[in-house]
Amino acid sequence: MGDDSEWMKLPIDQKCEHKLWKARLNGYEEALKLFQKIDDEKSPEWSKYLGLVKKFVTDSNAVAQLKGLEAALAYVENAHVAGKTTGEVASGVVNKVFNQPKARAKELGVDICLMYIEIEKGEAVQEELLKGLDNKNPKIIVACIETLRKALSEFGSKIISLKPIIKVLPKLFESREKAVRDEAKLLAVEIYRWIRDALRPPLQNINSVQLKELEEEWVKVSSAAPKQTRFLRSQQELKAKFEQQQAAGGDGDGGDDDEEEAVPQVDAYELLEAVEILSKLPKDFYEKIEAKKWQERKEALEAVELLVKNPKLESGDYADLVKVLKKVVGKDTNVMLVALAAKCLAGLASGLRKKFGQYAGHVVPTILEKFKEKKPQVVQALQEAIDAIFLTTTLQNISEDVLAVMDNKNPTIKQQTSLFIARSFRHCTPSTLPKSLLKPFCAALLKHINDSAPEVRDAGFEALGTALKVAGEKAVNPFLADVDKLKLDRIKECAEKVELVYGKKTGAAEKKESKPVAGKTPTLSGSAGDKELKDTAAKPGPQKKAPAVKPGGPPKKGKPAAAAGSGGAGAKGKKGPETKEIAESELSIEVCEEKAAAVLPASCIQQLDSGNWKERLASMEEFQKAVELMERSEMPCQALVRMLAKKPGWKETNFQVMQMKLHIVALIAQKGNFSKTSAQVVLDGLVDKVGDVKCGNNAKEAMTAIAEACQLPWTAEQVVAMAFSQKNPKNQSETLNWLSNAIKEFGFSGLNVKAFISNVKTALAATNPAVRTSAITLLGVMYLYVGPPLRMFFEDEKPALLSQIDAEFEKMQGQTAPAPTRGISRHSGGSGDDGEEEEQEDVGNDVVDLLPRTDIGDKITAELVAKIGDKNWKIRKEGLDEVTSIINDAKFIQPNIGELPAALKSRLNDSNKILVQQTLSILQQLATAMGPNIKQHVKNLGIPVITVLGDSKNNVRAAALATVNAWAEQTGMKEWLEGEDLSEELKKENPFLRQELLGWLADKLPTLRSVPSDLLLCVPHLYSCLEDRNGDVRKKAQDALPFFMMHLGFEKMAKATGKLKPTSKDQVLAMLEKAKANMPAKPAPPAKASSRAGGGAAPAKFQHASALAEDSGSNVAESKPDPKKAKVGGASSKTKGVQGKKVLNKPALKEDDDKSGPIFIIVPNGKEQRMKDEKGLKVLKWNFTTPRDEYIEQLKTQMSSCVAKWLQDEMFHADFQHHNKALAVMIEHLESEKDGVISCLDLILKWLTLRFFDTNTSVLMKTLEYLKLLFNMLSQEEYHLTENEASSFIPYLIIKVGEPKDVIRKDVRAILNRMCLIYPASKMFTFIMEGTKSKNSKQRAECLEELGCLVESYGMNVCQPTPGKALKEMATHIGDRDNTVRNAALNTIVTVYNVHGDQVFKLIGNLSEKDMSMLEERIKRSAKRPSAAPVRQAEEKPQRIQNISANASMLRKGPAEDMSSKLNQNRSMGSHSETAHTVPREFQLDLDEIENDNGTVKCEMPALVQHKLDDIFEPVLIPEPKIRAVSPHFDDMHSNTASTINFVISQVASGDINTSIQALSQIDEVFRQEDKAEAMSGHIDQFLIATFMQLRLIYNTHMADEKLDKDEIVKLYSCIIGSMISLFQIESLAREASTGVLKDLMHGLITLMLDSRVEDLEEGEQVIRSVNLLVVKVLEKSDQTNILSALLVLLQDSLLATASSPKFSELVMKCLWRMVRLLPETINSINLDRILLDIHIFMKVFPKEKLKQCKSEFPIRTLKTLLHTLCKLKGPKILDHLTMIENKNESELEAHLCRVMKHSMDQTGSKADKDTEKGASRIEEKASKAKVNDILAEIFKKIGSKENTKEGLAELYEYKKKYSDADIEPFLKNSSQFFQSYVERGLRLIETEREGKGRIASSTGISPQMEGTCVPVSTHTVPSSIGNTNGEEVGPSVYLERLKILRQRCGLDNAKQEDRPPLTSLLSKPAVPAVASSTDMLHSKLSQLRESREQYQHLDLDSNQTHSSGIGTTTASPSSAAANIDDLKKRLERIKSSRK
Repeated sequence: MGDDSEWMKLPIDQKCEHKLWKARLNGYEEALKLFQKIDDEKSPEWSKYLGLVKKFVTDSNAVAQLKGLEAALAYVENAHVAGKTTGEVASGVVNKVFNQPKARAKELGVDICLMYIEIEKGEAVQEELLKGLDNKNPKIIVACIETLRKALSEFGSKIISLKPIIKVLPKLFESREKAVRDEAKLLAVEIYRWIRDALRPPLQNINSVQLKELEEEWVKVSSAAPKQTRFLRSQQELKAKFEQQQAAGGDGDGGDDDEEEAVPQVDAYELLEAVEILSKLPKDFYEKIEAKKWQERKEALEAVELLVKNPKLESGDYADLVKVLKKVVGKDTNVMLVALAAKCLAGLASGLRKKFGQYAGHVVPTILEKFKEKKPQVVQALQEAIDAIFLTTTLQNISEDVLAVMDNKNPTIKQQTSLFIARSFRHCTPSTLPKSLLKPFCAALLKHINDSAPEVRDAGFEALGTALKVAGEKAVNPFLADVDKLKLDRIKECAEKVELVYGKKTGAAEKKESKPVAGKTPTLSGSAGDKELKDTAAKPGPQKKAPAVKPGGPPKKGKPAAAAGSGGAGAKGKKGPETKEIAESELSIEVCEEKAAAVLPASCIQQLDSGNWKERLASMEEFQKAVELMERSEMPCQALVRMLAKKPGWKETNFQVMQMKLHIVALIAQKGNFSKTSAQVVLDGLVDKVGDVKCGNNAKEAMTAIAEACQLPWTAEQVVAMAFSQKNPKNQSETLNWLSNAIKEFGFSGLNVKAFISNVKTALAATNPAVRTSAITLLGVMYLYVGPPLRMFFEDEKPALLSQIDAEFEKMQGQTAPAPTRGISRHSGGSGDDGEEEEQEDVGNDVVDLLPRTDIGDKITAELVAKIGDKNWKIRKEGLDEVTSIINDAKFIQPNIGELPAALKSRLNDSNKILVQQTLSILQQLATAMGPNIKQHVKNLGIPVITVLGDSKNNVRAAALATVNAWAEQTGMKEWLEGEDLSEELKKENPFLRQELLGWLADKLPTLRSVPSDLLLCVPHLYSCLEDRNGDVRKKAQDALPFFMMHLGFEKMAKATGKLKPTSKDQVLAMLEKAKANMPAKPAPPAKASSRAGGGAAPAKFQHASALAEDSGSNVAESKPDPKKAKVGGASSKTKGVQGKKVLNKPALKEDDDKSGPIFIIVPNGKEQRMKDEKGLKVLKWNFTTPRDEYIEQLKTQMSSCVAKWLQDEMFHADFQHHNKALAVMIEHLESEKDGVISCLDLILKWLTLRFFDTNTSVLMKTLEYLKLLFNMLSQEEYHLTENEASSFIPYLIIKVGEPKDVIRKDVRAILNRMCLIYPASKMFTFIMEGTKSKNSKQRAECLEELGCLVESYGMNVCQPTPGKALKEMATHIGDRDNTVRNAALNTIVTVYNVHGDQVFKLIGNLSEKDMSMLEERIKRSAKRPSAAPVRQAEEKPQRIQNISANASMLRKGPAEDMSSKLNQNRSMGSHSETAHTVPREFQLDLDEIENDNGTVKCEMPALVQHKLDDIFEPVLIPEPKIRAVSPHFDDMHSNTASTINFVISQVASGDINTSIQALSQIDEVFRQEDKAEAMSGHIDQFLIATFMQLRLIYNTHMADEKLDKDEIVKLYSCIIGSMISLFQIESLAREASTGVLKDLMHGLITLMLDSRVEDLEEGEQVIRSVNLLVVKVLEKSDQTNILSALLVLLQDSLLATASSPKFSELVMKCLWRMVRLLPETINSINLDRILLDIHIFMKVFPKEKLKQCKSEFPIRTLKTLLHTLCKLKGPKILDHLTMIENKNESELEAHLCRVMKHSMDQTGSKADKDTEKGASRIEEKASKAKVNDILAEIFKKIGSKENTKEGLAELYEYKKKYSDADIEPFLKNSSQFFQSYVERGLRLIETEREGKGRIASSTGISPQMEGTCVPVSTHTVPSSIGNTNGEEVGPSVYLERLKILRQRCGLDNAKQEDRPPLTSLLSKPAVPAVASSTDMLHSKLSQLRESREQYQHLDLDSNQTHSSGIGTTTASPSSAAANIDDLKKRLERIKSSRK
């Protein structure tokens, strides 16, 4: 046994894997011992066996396998990691153990499976066992069934899920193996034990014999509830309980509660498989159902009936099917088919259950109306259908439809509807049948019980009886107050017979209703008991109102005694049984006289109608005494008042008698049991006297007394009706005044708003102003109770009236409804209060229900629906537009909207997103229009809107969210959360949908007090969202988690993790633990007191306030203040016994000490961080039309770190008085905490914008006061507003300019004025310009005036984006419909005219004839000549010096002409392009900015190349000939265009992205219009320079700027590329680009293509593709010589630069290759001499050896290819083009060309030159030509060089004289325009000198150091035309001054610049004209500037040369300019000194 010993030595785990079975057996034995020994379930030993356990159970040796199974069982029982092995081991057991012959093996296998279930792995085991049922081996199947049965019997149906087992049962019964069938039978019996009859439906189709056997077995099953006997590891406490019970002797009673919970009620429906039937409908179903023959229709219906017999149907879109069935029910004439269709509907409803709910609303009305059929089988079918449908929805949802049918004339319909209601009520519980539902149903049913038809009466009684049984007497009795005794008994009798569906629950409710059980009383007293009940009642559905069931115990402690101010508790006299209303029949006058005689003295009665007033008075006095002494019980009220009404009655003429009489009525009403009948007798008289001056007050007192006796609602209705049925306006107005007062005294509860409103409307239309005023006052009082919805009733009143109403409402805002003081006294008995509570809360909400709603059902025609579904989107849009207008017209609509929902639903997934958005806005509109009734459409329309939340477009999602919120506002959340719809949405794996939906739920769930249990269905999907790939989804899911937990509880949530993968489960559980810590408390039930203080109707807005009012009224000394009240009043629980009054003054006593510290805490970098967050969209951008809660919350959180806590509480308090306090504190601390204020300025301004939306004037005034002080302080501190602060504040301030109150407008204007000191006026201008677009005409007018002031103060430069655009915009308002706006616009333009002169017309462009004549008229009236700018301007903005009407045409014409001719002339010019006659903005100094700024703003300079510009500061003398006089024909328009173009081009390079974009789009516009494009000629280089400077700026500055929104950059890039592509499409312009510029341009573009940062941008790819396209265009369209030359130089530079990337050179070479490909077409247009010169220079710098050392061989190959192509195209002639190269030996070019030529010659043989003679002569000719060329080249070189320019010109002059036919054209052709004109001028000058035509002033001598700068450095420089002397206004002296100032600002000393080396030294060799880069251009531009400056200095003002001046300052005299300059100097001195 040698080898035995081998394995004996191995460790256990290796033995278990050994190939010898003995070794394995031994291993298993030892493993078993080991497993039983290890104590620690987490020991690392366990992990070793993870992979082996499967082998333990699947061992091939039977003996070893048995031991292995034992070891495996021990492992599963003890190891904590065992769960990981579940799947493989269970599968091993099923396949390899259950088929073993040994019974022991099978037993162990079953035990292992059960053990896995015990360690919580039930699902995995069950899955493996169910797979085993499909095995071919019957043994295995039997064992699996047996294991399942055991598991079920031990663990119970809670842990073993039955649904999948029941699904396979029928299959097992069909097995051929008897053993399997028998085992299946045992399993079926076991399942029956747990779920009873729910098992029947799934097994109905098995063999009848088997079914019978089963039935027999089932009968034997004991009826006791089965119990779980084995427990999971997590159920150990249950296990302990169970063991205790067993010990205590089996099932004691103790276990009852648990058991109820342990055995879940299983619904058979849940166990069924859903069947999909839509696809199985016959193909021609929809045609057949419409067929003419009833048989065909019947066939179609029978097919459906067969399908819907399936007990459970798959959800789908059943809308069409329901629609046709509904049509059959409603319209079919054949009653048999009606019954059949009803059966189909019933089948659908029961098969779909909740999923049918969305169709219920459509079908219910149709079925109810069909009850007019008499045939019993039809009626029965309809009843079944409607009952089935009822179960799929809620009573709330269909209540509208049902109530509508109840008024039908047909008695059968009435009867059946009542019966249906009775059946429905049976399914309700007290909480699902709240008062709000009971009220309308009871009212309708009361009519039925008084119906003439007995069957209707019976049905009505049954329904009311059911309601009584379900909701309890307390809830229903108030509605039965007017029912007589007989009928009431009948109702109660019906109630006793009713059998309820939810028997148990209702029983419990009833138990609680009847006085509390003796033992229970103590627990129920006080609020604890109350809460207990509330929970039971409020579970189902989110109860918004207090539940109806309340204990009858002592009244709740938490509520202060009614009298102390507990709102209008009993205000509406209780109609309940406690206080029966006094009903009295009318008595005849005789009876009255008898009764009165019994209680009144005889004399009194006799004198009542005496003719002498004194006797009547005496009689009244006796009457009064008698009444005062009578007891209440014996006072015959009706008799007494009838006596008073006896002749003369209310026609009494003597006022003293009358006053007495009225006083007596009041006494009788107060002291007696005064009934409505008595009231009827007197009210008419009282109303008649209410307007009487002397008796009015007594009449009012009497009316108040009657109101107290008969309740205000009834009295008020009578009184108002009487007042308006007569004509006396005094009575009408006084009646309304009385009512206003009465409402305040009695509270609002129970009043019929609708009735009043119609009377108020009559009053508002009255001619008498007093009546109107009273009506408006009454509305104000009603507003206190009803809130904003009240206004809806008066939308269509005249605007003037409406504004009065609004003003009244505004007065009332912020006030709280007073606590009622009357109408309580007689009914405040104990808990009587509670019953009324709900009523109270209803008023506010119900107002909306009273709105007159239009039925638009008939407008939703079939055509309209077809339109909405049309193929053509335009027609669909038309349809949607029609719907919008229908809803708009109707304003408020009834819920019947026909086929609209289906039509709109299909539009929600329209391919055209615009239509989707339109549909969403319609749905939003629909919600507002339909109000709460929109509920019934939630399932069929609301849920599809949620689907839209998954749209990829941001704006569509936002619209969908807004729609969902608008709906939820109307419907509440219950409808949304019920059913599976929401969870189905969440299931979709769309990240957008998920994040939006979760965000929405996180928003809404915290506000709900309870939710439907269906929320649980969302949890699995919530968990999958927690692990979603998308970060946003994960974040939103985490945010929502605590709110789900708040409603579902931690346990349910944790249990739901059971189905997750192990790794996921751990993660999710960790998150749940975390969420548990953050779980918010459920919101408290709405604080009762607060809602009552406002008579219960205060809308949310006032509730907080009303709670305060109450606090102060009552001395609350209770153990725990109501949570809401504590929060609102700021009264924390610390101030328990403090009287309410104190609570108001101090938020909390403790915090009083904290107020000493600073109110603003400085957080370093806080503001910068906030701006970053806003830029990076981490927080909401401060931009809204009205502030939503999320903005306020965000501001609150941002403030929490930097504002003192107590101040923040004041700032965000609900009550405006606290805001005033906060502002007062802020004003106090403004001076002392300047730094703090500045550090929080952005937050302070944002908070102030919120105050602008308050309606309280006092807050607004205080806010403006603070702002004035704040901006004063900021301007003293020289602070500058940041863009962020400005944009989140100014727009809202500007809204307030349109305020109706003058004083506010004035303040706002003052603030705007001050703001210009801390924020540039030009930027303010833009904001104010936006304000002119408002709908508010006052705002438009004020903004226009403000614009005028800005222009007046700061000149035209403030106009943004350009003066032209701004003026055009202003001019549009001249045609405004509002007179003040028109005037403001005209005045503003006149102001501009006064500043700017006739230019205005040009800038405005075309105006309509009418507007223009108005403007001219106004200008004439103002009759100011456009004089020099007013003095103030000169002080404020010196840059306006150049600006004074610098129009050459005006100067020329002289002042003699009259105004009008000038106007006309300017108008005719106005049609030309705009011109900016100001200095281009780029070159203006904003001195104000500089003065105010002392380093607060970091001065960021773009990284510019440092050029040595020193020599431009020397005084310069410039040769005279340079001054090109403007030729007379040179149209001044041209000059204007040029200057405009210069200005716009200068803006292209602006550092401000928007400016640049605007400039580019203007230029692009010009390029795109052929007729205008040539205006750009001569400006191309200048434009390209500006463009690549901008590219450089983006590359260096913008891209690196974190703060910048990258979208802006992409936008800028696309503008640049777009405008350049437009340019390079136009060949003539493209060719103007010079070499130097092209070189820099290509450099910029290639750098951009290689910029990796661009690729990372969202649209970066697109940008790079466009650049590619542009480069190709540049290569093809620009001048071929220039571009080739540029590319060669660029290549040379890039190869020389070490820093340059190889990628860069490679792209340059690719461009060259492209050029080479183009050469064959372009060779003739190329100046080869120049190209060869460039190649020569290149080869000089890079000889072959050096090129070969390059890393890549591309450069040398490129060069060779280029030369080879040139040789090939030109042949030997190529050698003639080396003329420009001086020393050909410096490079190998010539040698190389010869080699190439030789090579090609060799190939072509000798045929190359047959005609030798010709060739020879040609060569000679060439030589002479070459000689000439050489001479000219030499001359031009001299002219181009710095030193010899004069000599060169002289030589050229001589040469031209000598060879008059010499052609110098070719040399000039390739040079710039500037150079050409320079040469021409030079020649002309020499000519004049030589001819002696005139002497030239000595001042024109050129100082030697200057020459070079004036002259173009090389032949190729094209200076841009900034300084061209075309009569443009450029004042270089001014620029120089500014440049100096700016240099000083930025710390560059003006003196320190070193001398700049002469330009030539920058070139490789003086002789070689290199390609000038754009830097050189700048020099030439500067030289031109200087030139024009000289010209300015040497102007001889007396000569007639004035018009040629390039500067427009010549209007005044030099002295004025000088004065301005002095002024400037002074300011600069000031700036300097302040800097020091």
